[in-house]
Amino acid sequence: MTTATETTPQAPAKGINVTEKAIAKIRSAMAKEGISPEQGGLRLGVQGGGCSGLSYNIRFDTQPRERDRIFQFGDVRVFVDPKSFIYLHGMTLDYQETLMQQGFVFINPQATKSCGCGSSFSA
Repeated sequence: MTTATETTPQAPAKGINVTEKAIAKIRSAMAKEGISPEQGGLRLGVQGGGCSGLSYNIRFDTQPRERDRIFQFGDVRVFVDPKSFIYLHGMTLDYQETLMQQGFVFINPQATKSCGCGSSFSA
């Protein structure tokens, strides 16, 4: 597992962790999407909704926004907006492949309850 520190001056005690497997998947998916690692990255967020109250949001972005927290994992950057960071600090993003499914998995110590689909939680 790789832990990154923020590139902003007010670094918190806990950041965002991304496993090596997830970093490799992010890197290859960014290449397929034609997103430059120097400018773009993976955006993690939280939005209202889902069966447990909040749902995870994950997508690629061509550049960070003004108030984003930026985490660097080698040549892969992860962007998190300030409101989402409240719910995501200390979490680990993993990538799992099983016979039944494959995809990113959020391991979030902030979640007090989650649903069976793994993309919704409450804190």
